[in-house]
Amino acid sequence: MKTIELKKIVSSIFRKHGLSKFDADISTNALINAELVGAPSHGLSRLKMYCDRIDKKLINPKPKFKMKKISQSISHIDANNSIGFVAADLAIKTAIKNAQKTGIGMVAVKNSGHYGLSGYYAEQAVKKNLIAMIYTNAPPAVAPHGALKSLFGTNPICFGTPTGSKIPFILDTSISVINRGKIRVAARNNQKIPEGVALDKYGKPTTDANKALKGVQLPIAGFRGSGLAWMVDILSGVLTGGNHAGRVKDPFDDFTGPQNIGHLFITFKANLFQKNYNQRIKDNIKTIKRLPRIKGVKEIVYPGQNKLIRYKQNIKKEILISKLIKQDLETLKKI
Repeated sequence: MKTIELKKIVSSIFRKHGLSKFDADISTNALINAELVGAPSHGLSRLKMYCDRIDKKLINPKPKFKMKKISQSISHIDANNSIGFVAADLAIKTAIKNAQKTGIGMVAVKNSGHYGLSGYYAEQAVKKNLIAMIYTNAPPAVAPHGALKSLFGTNPICFGTPTGSKIPFILDTSISVINRGKIRVAARNNQKIPEGVALDKYGKPTTDANKALKGVQLPIAGFRGSGLAWMVDILSGVLTGGNHAGRVKDPFDDFTGPQNIGHLFITFKANLFQKNYNQRIKDNIKTIKRLPRIKGVKEIVYPGQNKLIRYKQNIKKEILISKLIKQDLETLKKI
């Protein structure tokens, strides 16, 4: 399906579920962007979930944001159970504005929901020649090191910086071996997941996506990954006023209340300490790319390179939609 046509359909669905046109377009752009950069686990496969949570009054389609200005650089947003896309859009724009005025911007958000890909927001800051660091927590999926029960989310960590070229450096990763969205997509399509990414509820390794969802996901780098997950839970949950320590509700399965996810957006001018930052980052990347390569490796790539390539390729083509997603769209259009 053509991107323009798909955007019209998705925006219309969001508006039917109570979002304003402005908020519907913000949410639509974020969802479609995920498809275009090759991350369908954060794209249209989640549309029905957002709509279900709106219908059950767990997402507020017409939120009244409360923003507390703590200083010229720092703001705190109560998102009033907004859909995460809209809360994150306001937060990153505020963080960018603050950084442009004072050199650094920090915005904490509470009472929000899942906002899609962190890298989508980091890119907005990088385009303004800012460095961005973004943290958000998620529903229980990963067991703390030494524990049998999951408590931490996959808790994304995102870092973005200008590179002095048209391709930004965007590291957008979770602390789990693979993100939970990929496991959900695999479960829905009756596909296996790779070995070494999850345990079933009995603590045994599994490649069954459904068993993985009922069990625990494994963190990257063992106890180090567990420590990173804990750090993100503190920064995006404890610090912001959002849920933490396993209290973020699963958006697909837990309809007992709003998620109250917390986000933390930090932006600052890339040339804050070194006026020739762009030249220095160019030198950094060039030096690393010139290193001797392992056999079969054509190029040492930095985070963000392949994503931009996928985006440029996909924007020229129609977005492929599975039968299950088509069914979701048809059902939601009729509501």
